[in-house]
Amino acid sequence: MEFTASTIAGFLNGVVDGNPDTVVHTVAKIEEGKPGALSFLANPKYEPYIYTTKSSIVLVNRKFVPSEKVSATLIRVDDAYEAFTSLLRLVEPRRPARSGVHP
Repeated sequence: MEFTASTIAGFLNGVVDGNPDTVVHTVAKIEEGKPGALSFLANPKYEPYIYTTKSSIVLVNRKFVPSEKVSATLIRVDDAYEAFTSLLRLVEPRRPARSGVHP
C-alpha cells in the first residue's frame, strides 16, 4: 500500500488540508503514529494526540477546528471513522475462508 493524500482524498470525497503529495504506506493509531502512517481522529477525547502524532496524514471530520498547529497533512471527510474503515476495506480485501474442519 502506498498512496498520496490527493489519491486518498479523491477516493473518500475528502479535502486535503496540507501537502497533497504526502505519501503513506501503513496505518497506525493516532497516539502511536509514525512517519509514513495514516491515522484518523473521530473521537474528541483523542484530539490531544493530533498535535503530537508523527503520522504523515490524519483523517478528520470536516468540521474539525484545531486549537493548535498540526504538522500532519489533514484530509477532511464527512465521517473520519467510516472513511478509515472504507480505506481498510480497499487495502485489505477479504481473504477467502479456509476450507476444512475446525478442531
